[in-house]
Amino acid sequence: MITEEAVLTRLAGGRLVESLEQMSPIYLEGIQRILTVSADTELISAPAYYHAAQDAPSANAFVSAMGIIQDELGHAHIAYRLLQDLGVNKERLIYERRPEDFKYPYAFDVPLDAWVELVVANAFYDRAGYVLLGDVFHHSTFGPWKRALVKVDREENFHLRHGETWMRKIVKEPGGREKLQRAVDWMFPLTVEWFGLPDTLKKHTEQLNYGLKGSSNDQLRQTWLSTAAPLCETLGLRVPAHYEAGEGRYILDYPFPCAFDAQEKRWRFEEGQITWDEVLKRWKARGPKNAEFVGGVQRGYREWAEMVRS
Repeated sequence: MITEEAVLTRLAGGRLVESLEQMSPIYLEGIQRILTVSADTELISAPAYYHAAQDAPSANAFVSAMGIIQDELGHAHIAYRLLQDLGVNKERLIYERRPEDFKYPYAFDVPLDAWVELVVANAFYDRAGYVLLGDVFHHSTFGPWKRALVKVDREENFHLRHGETWMRKIVKEPGGREKLQRAVDWMFPLTVEWFGLPDTLKKHTEQLNYGLKGSSNDQLRQTWLSTAAPLCETLGLRVPAHYEAGEGRYILDYPFPCAFDAQEKRWRFEEGQITWDEVLKRWKARGPKNAEFVGGVQRGYREWAEMVRS
């Protein structure tokens, strides 16, 4: 492991970081943090999507959902494997952490209970993943992940297109626009929240300083809004955001952040803006499906470990 000055000199010279030996302590901590969030997000998307895939309208639709789930597990494997190369115990990370210690967006703790919610998740959540990982792919200074993301970037693009295609199909069905609108009403703000704390409150600056990604949370949020909002508008779906030409950015038409009732899948806009400390408290407490989804992933390992001990 090298000094901070040495790694910054390496990056200033346009060279990628390729191994643990070329990392400083701060660089290592930063890349481990961002890889863990990415790996956990990809992993828990699998049980979240499978839960909703049970409502697939046809065998072909179910197979398409299974293909997406397979991709997500592959993406998780890539990130966990890189973490192992960086000295992290991969099995312990996946199978021995408490459910509430996993580092994935709160959105995946709120169940997707119908096919329409799954395809909106593809269009919204996978779009968020595409925005985030696309930014890492283009800007990351960590060579092994940058190269691995060539595959991931293409597959995430397919996932969001799958969601868009199905939304365009559903909106033409009797009652389809109403079903989509109900999903959009709670899932759109939840994905806006996906990108984390606003830049003014961001605590970990090494991700930008060391080139682990190229854009800030608020910049990534705007990138997502710039395609998600127009998609909904073309389908005649209302979203609580509008483009302000004078400012060159999207403005949210609701208090941000605000309270969310996960059981009812309803945002309590009428209560006004809350603090980010309150949001962080909700995130840390996790949501309704956290224990079930993580428990499902860990169940086989725990059963095997128990059999070995007995």
